[in-house]
Amino acid sequence: MITTSTVKRRPHDDAPDTDAAFERLARLPDGIERRALRDQVVQAWMPMAQRIAGRYRGRGEALEDLTQVAALGLVKAVDRYDPDRGNAFESYAVPTIAGEIKRHFRDHMWVMHVPRRVQEARNRVRAAIKDLAASNTGRQPTVAEIAAYTRLTEEEVGSGLKALDSYAALSLDAELTHGDDGYSLADALGETDAGYDLVVDREAVKPALRRLPEREQTILYLRFFRGMTQSGIAEELGVSQMHVSRLISNCCASLRDQVMSDDA
Repeated sequence: MITTSTVKRRPHDDAPDTDAAFERLARLPDGIERRALRDQVVQAWMPMAQRIAGRYRGRGEALEDLTQVAALGLVKAVDRYDPDRGNAFESYAVPTIAGEIKRHFRDHMWVMHVPRRVQEARNRVRAAIKDLAASNTGRQPTVAEIAAYTRLTEEEVGSGLKALDSYAALSLDAELTHGDDGYSLADALGETDAGYDLVVDREAVKPALRRLPEREQTILYLRFFRGMTQSGIAEELGVSQMHVSRLISNCCASLRDQVMSDDA
């Protein structure tokens, strides 16, 4: 059974506890049982894939299509993940899914949204530049020469030339200087700090945590802040591991409902 391992503000941010499932997958031979367990793991992590896909909405591709691409990346991550390496699945899956989405944009999308007529002008201009450069012994043709060759107006040629730069993006590995330090475009880009979301989630759940009975507060503290196992908590409190498991599940569900109710 796949359970929730962290207290989160939003249900789609839940990180399922699939460690045991991955260990079983590594041991199971290919067959119905393994495929069923694999599908369960994929479904458990789909909210994360959907969340990552949502980061790329508004870039010219439908969210539904991005979600499908993210799901494909998730399946690849599940199939390739090796629990024996000691890394958390999420740390492996996130870049795998993001990479699949970026590859989709690179292979199927223009960097900018370009009207069809401009795309057609671009294709004609590109072919004209190649032909004219060959006949001019390598000299780049002028706008007027391209217009005469393609029977386009000079304004249309100008739009086609601009579209040439919109089809392919500058590589993130491209150096920004001519020095030897290897400073690239990627080095100049910032990145999202996941710590901000964590701070927001913790602040949102604090009031609901204070309303829990003291024993439940202690159990959640030992599990999520001290990193103790359910068996260790049960031994310390003198109760069964199953009882601790039920209390954690009930507390997480209660906290989630309270936080979402407060938001509403």
